[in-house]
Amino acid sequence: MTKLYFVRHAQSDYSNHDERLRPLSEKGLNDRELVSRFLRDKNISVLLSSPYRQSMETLRPFAEESGLTFQLYEDLRERKIGKEWIEDFDAFSARQWQDFDYKLSSGESLHEVQERNIRVLKEALMLYQGKSIAVGTHGTALSTILCYYQPEFGYADFQRILPKMPWVVCLHFDGQRYLGSEEWDLT
Repeated sequence: MTKLYFVRHAQSDYSNHDERLRPLSEKGLNDRELVSRFLRDKNISVLLSSPYRQSMETLRPFAEESGLTFQLYEDLRERKIGKEWIEDFDAFSARQWQDFDYKLSSGESLHEVQERNIRVLKEALMLYQGKSIAVGTHGTALSTILCYYQPEFGYADFQRILPKMPWVVCLHFDGQRYLGSEEWDLT
């Protein structure tokens, strides 16, 4: 059985508006120990991550103590919203969940986010069959993955996990066949 432990990053410092370079907040930096403690006995042998700083920073202490190096995948990044200012972000998110192909002119649809994330996961399932893998990820990207394997996962579930940082969900696979999941709120 292959186990993919998706680690949603710890709390970010939102005073930095560059999503790619945004660091963790003081709370987020402290919560990294919760992630390391959780992963220690999971026999993690592979570490995949989004290239965004908050994902890597969340897993960095675990990577250092376990001697693992990050394998960065651009396609594991968070959804690109677009350049336009969104006055009502909740309404925008709800609309994207109602219509997986909806996007702003310079942004991505949830369907596009899901396709690129699933492409990476299917490759990882072939390359690392039978291993335990930690994956540094983001709330929206992870939600589209969960929706792919659990079609009943929707907007209400997305809203439920938004405040959870860090948050871990493990997806179990036999080859490419999805078997189920477990989740942990670490805070």
